[in-house]
Amino acid sequence: MIPDSATTYDASKIRVLKGLEGVRQTPAMYIGSTGPRGLHHLIYEVVDNAIDEALAGFCDAVRVVLHKDGSCSVFDNGRGIPIDIHPEQKRPGVEVVMTMLHAGGKFDGSSYKVSGGLHGVGVSVVNALSEWLEVRVHQKGQIYRQRYERGAPVTDLEVVGTTEDRGTEVRFKPDKEIFEETVFHYETVAHRIRELAFLNCDVKLLLVDENDGREQVFHYEGGLREFVSFLNESKTPLHRDAVQFRRERDEVVVEAALQYTDSFAETIFTYANNISTVEGGTHLVGLKQALTRSLNAYGQKNGILKNVILSGEDVREGLTAVLAIKLRRPQFEGQTKTKLGNTEVAGIVGSVIGEELGEYLEAHPAEAKRILEKCVQSASARDAARKARDLARRKSIMDGGGLPGKLADCSEEDPEVSELYIVEGDSAGGSAKQGRDRKFQAILPIKGKILNVEKARLDKALANEEIRAIITAVGTGFGEEEFDLAKLRYHRIIIMTDADVDGSHIRTLLLTFFFRYMKPVVEGGYIHIAQPPLYRAKKGKVERYVYSDEERDRLLEEMGRTGVQLQRYKGLGEMNPEQLWETTMNPKTRTLLKVSVEDAAEAERIFSILMGDQVEPRRKFIEENALFVRNLDI
Repeated sequence: MIPDSATTYDASKIRVLKGLEGVRQTPAMYIGSTGPRGLHHLIYEVVDNAIDEALAGFCDAVRVVLHKDGSCSVFDNGRGIPIDIHPEQKRPGVEVVMTMLHAGGKFDGSSYKVSGGLHGVGVSVVNALSEWLEVRVHQKGQIYRQRYERGAPVTDLEVVGTTEDRGTEVRFKPDKEIFEETVFHYETVAHRIRELAFLNCDVKLLLVDENDGREQVFHYEGGLREFVSFLNESKTPLHRDAVQFRRERDEVVVEAALQYTDSFAETIFTYANNISTVEGGTHLVGLKQALTRSLNAYGQKNGILKNVILSGEDVREGLTAVLAIKLRRPQFEGQTKTKLGNTEVAGIVGSVIGEELGEYLEAHPAEAKRILEKCVQSASARDAARKARDLARRKSIMDGGGLPGKLADCSEEDPEVSELYIVEGDSAGGSAKQGRDRKFQAILPIKGKILNVEKARLDKALANEEIRAIITAVGTGFGEEEFDLAKLRYHRIIIMTDADVDGSHIRTLLLTFFFRYMKPVVEGGYIHIAQPPLYRAKKGKVERYVYSDEERDRLLEEMGRTGVQLQRYKGLGEMNPEQLWETTMNPKTRTLLKVSVEDAAEAERIFSILMGDQVEPRRKFIEENALFVRNLDI
């Protein structure tokens, strides 16, 4: 079939997007999404520019303000974006930076030796995705100002006053045409600001929210040591002070802080040029190799390790570590471009950490002995866990199948459209099994509260019947040795518990288990929380379900308080299968909350506080967050 002229593909069909128009067409390519994560990324792009000035040695103060009109401003006391005329573009340097992709001072290798953003798209992308943006440059005793709307300049660069300060202020308002919501959240911004303050101890960062008057200064002179102390707030350290060091080797700055605790979780955060490398990379490889090599060498030399060779998992149990490197040309790879790929870095980091840790162990024999004794206990527990896992496999084969007997599986074999409901109690599990759509919904009932894995080693976790059932049903395997996300049997795992304090505790225990032992499942957005109703209101033939006390009060006003029958659900088991389906399981009518890890360090700290041994940090956390959480188990 010969196509007619209307469908002919020729040069006239090729559209050229000018300036920043392409950014507005496909914003997710540049900021990840047009949801809350992408919205807040706008602030981070501007703040990162200010931090780059600090890394270059020209800035020591950054101020971030969330304004009442929905805009945000970022001011730094750096050199100020150049205002002189660009030799090729014949426009002021600041306008070139604000309106052209791949334009910036990070390409020549001299203006910025180290930078978090090497693509030059940061602030111009913010400009493109803003309803308006105003930049003020304090330079040469004057204040220069230029305004843009949706990426295009609407004024020339003009002098609007005099100043004794120097630096750059960028104020912008996100575009409602682009973003699903345009409200900045103080706590979300604070997490990133705090992280940057830990990583850059010479910089003082101020965060102000004009909406409620909150104001906070983030400045940590102790740097990474204070970062580790922050993460270990609710843990008991095996040695009082974190091991901290900073060395430069082959133009790579290696900075790290390490502290062992009596917990069983491994907590390691890595950064390259202030970018959180959540997928790890060559610097993490160097760290892990150095830890295993150094502790084995010291233990063998001093007779602490007898017929034992410690594995990587053994030496990292209970370790909290932050590794931050700075290098000229980072190469990022991986699914989210947050995995460091520079091959030379592994050897550099490994040699620096090996030397520093070796010196620490030799100088602190008592602490070294405590650390190695814990590593040996970990090795013993891991061996017991391996035997328990093998026994469970053999028992499963003898029983004639791989899946737990209590699991009511779905008929669908495609994980992308399959759901697993983990349901509290046999009664609710029975209703869920009867009310579900058997084609794509599987049901796994669990009895009571599962083991708190924050306070138990791997072998104890594997000995728990409920945990074993979850591991088998999910299908990914368990722990670093055998976990494989590709084997996930359901791409939506839904925790469904009663809407009371006990249900909240069970939910937190399950989230702690997934976060500690199947973290990629949480990070991938596969975990959801079901939202069962609290009340059923009925008046005549009208029947409504409500999910909070506030919603109940509004509904009663709407329906008229007389003649309304109000039923308070004490548990999921009180609902018959039809009600449970309609309110909590029907994809067309249910509400699910997706569990996401926006800030891994904060998530790590919160799980430790809520589920750890220390009472005081937990009490303090609950008091500070009482207004923001419901049904939190104390």
